[in-house]
Amino acid sequence: MKQLDPARINVIVATDCGSTTTKAILIENIDGHYHQTWRGEAPTTVEEPVADVTIGVVNALTELQELAGRRLIDDDGQIIRPAAGKDGCDIYISTSSAGGGLQMVVAGVIKEMTAASAKRAALGAGAIVMEVLAANDKRKPHEQIQRIRELRPDMMLISGGTDGGNVNQVVQIAERIAPARPQPRFGSGYQMPVIFAGNKDVAPIVQKTFDDTVALTVVDNLRPVLERENLGPARDRIHDLFLEHVMAHAPGYDKLMNWADAPIMPTPGAVGNILQTIAKKQNFNVVGVDIGGATTDVFSVFDGVFNRTVSANLGMSYSISNVVAEATLPNVLRWVHFDMDERALRNRVKNKMIRPTTIPQTLESLVFEQAISREALRLAYIQHKEFATTLKGVQQQRTVGEMFNQQAGGQCIVDNMRLDLLIASGGVLSHAPRMQQTAAMLVDAFEPEGFTTLAKDSIFMMPHLGVLAEVHPQAALEVFEKDCLIYLGTCVAAKGTAKPGKDCISYRISGKTVNETGTMRFGDLKLVPLGQGEVAQVVVEPTRHFDLGAGPGKKVEREARGGTVGLILDARGRPLELPTDRAACREVTTRWVNALSLY
Repeated sequence: MKQLDPARINVIVATDCGSTTTKAILIENIDGHYHQTWRGEAPTTVEEPVADVTIGVVNALTELQELAGRRLIDDDGQIIRPAAGKDGCDIYISTSSAGGGLQMVVAGVIKEMTAASAKRAALGAGAIVMEVLAANDKRKPHEQIQRIRELRPDMMLISGGTDGGNVNQVVQIAERIAPARPQPRFGSGYQMPVIFAGNKDVAPIVQKTFDDTVALTVVDNLRPVLERENLGPARDRIHDLFLEHVMAHAPGYDKLMNWADAPIMPTPGAVGNILQTIAKKQNFNVVGVDIGGATTDVFSVFDGVFNRTVSANLGMSYSISNVVAEATLPNVLRWVHFDMDERALRNRVKNKMIRPTTIPQTLESLVFEQAISREALRLAYIQHKEFATTLKGVQQQRTVGEMFNQQAGGQCIVDNMRLDLLIASGGVLSHAPRMQQTAAMLVDAFEPEGFTTLAKDSIFMMPHLGVLAEVHPQAALEVFEKDCLIYLGTCVAAKGTAKPGKDCISYRISGKTVNETGTMRFGDLKLVPLGQGEVAQVVVEPTRHFDLGAGPGKKVEREARGGTVGLILDARGRPLELPTDRAACREVTTRWVNALSLY
């Protein structure tokens, strides 16, 4: 790729080739500041009958140029560069998850340690992890070999052993993969890419284990020592191979790669990239979620450590039955504030699964769909927290109580009390009829504690900005802050529990447009208007059973940012618990619905 001078980049075109839709945006330098100005989209054309991803890109760019009044495509179907007057752009960049995105199989010696590190590296690079193989996963060698033969991943990642450590079991993992002769997903005429990121002393033996049906590359060890992960080299190599092998063999991607002025990134990898960039720049902790029809991606950056998980069975259309089955219908119905017939609801779930593009047409169906989304998000976040842990296998000083906790080997690094920003994206969140509904789904599912800013991705441009951050970080950050995020407001929530009706917090809010004091009882929810661009000083004093970040009963004084929803004062306690009795539960949720004016 050619070297790009950020000072000469004033007009940027970016596309995200999704599994169903290709989205194009135009970013322009206006009076010294970058803004996202126009957006176009078209159906993705990577599959038959078109089988050329660039046709969908051209169609999306054609809509974009008609809206913008700027000619972007010439008569030969090529992108016009550089920008001159009202024609062309300075750079074209793209991300992609078309054709199912990047799919990988990872392997390690110990499932909870080196295999987990391999999974983290693959997920961080934007992959869907199809299978995790380990020497201790209780499957016999022939079962593992059979499983490898059944799968058709885009590439494989092998880890195992610290440098100078385990040799035999690392070799055994390679010896189980080699005879399986894994077949790549796209085309059979090229070698399966395999990355070895294990004990460096074993690399020569592993190389001899594989024949010429495999393209083996060796990178630095994922766990050079037990106490440290080194995911960067493996992630970088995954990105390289994604371009060289996966994209090169997918229909039309060779042409798209020639068009692009920067390496094409997997869509989830790009989202993770912009979140890491913004977290580092602002020095805060962030969680982002993208809920789709089939999967839910959760991203987090805490103290600079990035994690991503894909809940492949939790989604709002193709996987909606899985959500209801895993969460159970009673758990879904606790978020519904009126009576619903269970049989009719089960039919509604099945209809959504077989007609995935339908949207709610009645208030009842909207409330029910948003109830399911709360459970999908809640379950996806639980899975994320189980994965986003400190390194297992590392010796730690522990209390007697922790000795009996199976998770003591890897403590969760996601801490809701230290969460600064919670970002929503995905249809059910981004396209909710009222902003309050988006905020309520986030608060109910993620249960933020203390002071947490809530926001949503306006038109799902985080992937575009993630790849832009690689070539022009300033432009990516400016657009992210000004145009990408719609700030919903701030949630102030007390951690703890008590009997309903007991005093929970007293508060004082002072700002340009709001001056209010009051007391809230356990179970209360209150919305205080605080508009876009407004900031208020909030002093909250919890009773001795509750904590807002300074410790039980300790007063907290913080600045709160307003938004399209405002300031949410949440005295429902953490963890959030609803009555098990259906009538009592409906009464409680009706109170909350009215407090936030949800419907």
